[in-house]
Amino acid sequence: MFIQTEDTPNPATLKFIPGVDVMATDTAHFSDISEASRSPLARRLFAVDGVSGVFLGSDFVSITKDDSREWFTIKPGVLSAIMEHFASGMAVIEDGEDEDDDSDDDDTVKQIKHLLDTRVRPAVAMDGGDIVFKSFEEGVVTLFMRGACQGCPSSTATLKMGIENMLRHYIPEVQEVRADNG
Repeated sequence: MFIQTEDTPNPATLKFIPGVDVMATDTAHFSDISEASRSPLARRLFAVDGVSGVFLGSDFVSITKDDSREWFTIKPGVLSAIMEHFASGMAVIEDGEDEDDDSDDDDTVKQIKHLLDTRVRPAVAMDGGDIVFKSFEEGVVTLFMRGACQGCPSSTATLKMGIENMLRHYIPEVQEVRADNG
């Protein structure tokens, strides 16, 4: 297995592309090993000293490192963990816990989610991250930043200049876009 790596706009996050599907649908983000109980791949990656975050995309894995570590010390362990996982034949995510059902969403929320899914998420996935809808209340859209987007120096500019402007253009009810940092 040949695994390509790509830099992301976030210097603490590196994108690993194993050449196989990672997640068939949706994405998964783990901030620490305690959150990774249902992902054998994420657990294996957290075993690498210096890994502080794991994001699983459709065909890539984004790894966030501790600030005190350098990539040249972490990268070999991450490459090995990814190769071992896919060679093992184990599932990336165990048990089919589904994301929330959006059938109860009003039309505005459906429009917001559609624009995020078709215009924003594919673009940020190219940089090793993801942006996921959390809520829409009183004109404010709140989004989760995941993977390379979480903690990225340019994420605020992307959020305000890109996503907020696009949503306000297409959906007049949107007044502001905020990141949920918690």
